[in-house]
Amino acid sequence: MVDLHSHILPGIDDGARSFEESVEIAIAATRDGTTVMAATPHVRDDFPTAATTMERLVLELNATLREKGVGLQVLGGAEIAIPRLQTLSEDELRVFGLAGNPRYLLVEFPYTGWPLSLEAEIWKFGERGITLVLAHPERNPEVQFDPARIAPFVAAGALVQLTAASIDGRLGRHNKRTAHRLIAAECAHLIASDAHWPGLRRVGVSSAAAAVRDSRLANWLVQEVPAAIVQDVPIPNRPIARSRSLLSRWSRR
Repeated sequence: MVDLHSHILPGIDDGARSFEESVEIAIAATRDGTTVMAATPHVRDDFPTAATTMERLVLELNATLREKGVGLQVLGGAEIAIPRLQTLSEDELRVFGLAGNPRYLLVEFPYTGWPLSLEAEIWKFGERGITLVLAHPERNPEVQFDPARIAPFVAAGALVQLTAASIDGRLGRHNKRTAHRLIAAECAHLIASDAHWPGLRRVGVSSAAAAVRDSRLANWLVQEVPAAIVQDVPIPNRPIARSRSLLSRWSRR
């Protein structure tokens, strides 16, 4: 599996506090079947991560993992707050490209309120050949009330990343219901851990893949789409859902 949202870099935001914790996250991820993980530290007012700092820590962490024989490849990236999109330089945006791909940027969907400028940003960046990937919109109360509000963002060209712990219920029933409704509405494109701490309970993606209950669709969400971003190849077509009744059940809720 390919996990394109994590806070594995040490001492840079609210994620891992040390290289020891970073290594623990990496070990837990590999035990769960993840081979590639993007380090996506916050870039926002309370964590104004510099692109050069992210690059340096990715290099240092990969060296540490090689020394310890941990088979996880860590790539670069960032989780960028929407207001920061217009303040970062072209060079910074390029370095913060998701999984090292400057044609994708991971954007933090707000936990409260509605991002009024987001659709315009999706169009603006799309005209520059950059796709915005919306992180965890299922955790926003307004999306939970009406998941269809995400559809215009997808129509404008954005991709949607769901948190694994939402899909399998670790973050509660509201997050779970909304995540599955977004999958049913074809408004979800990849699953990631958003791992902040060591431990399979926080890092794992496999339990979320199982909770999708459609192996082909789950593979598309946890492997095919994120791998396409890493490899900079076209996003593969979404497979036709095997269990129409299951998806219909979620879409009606």
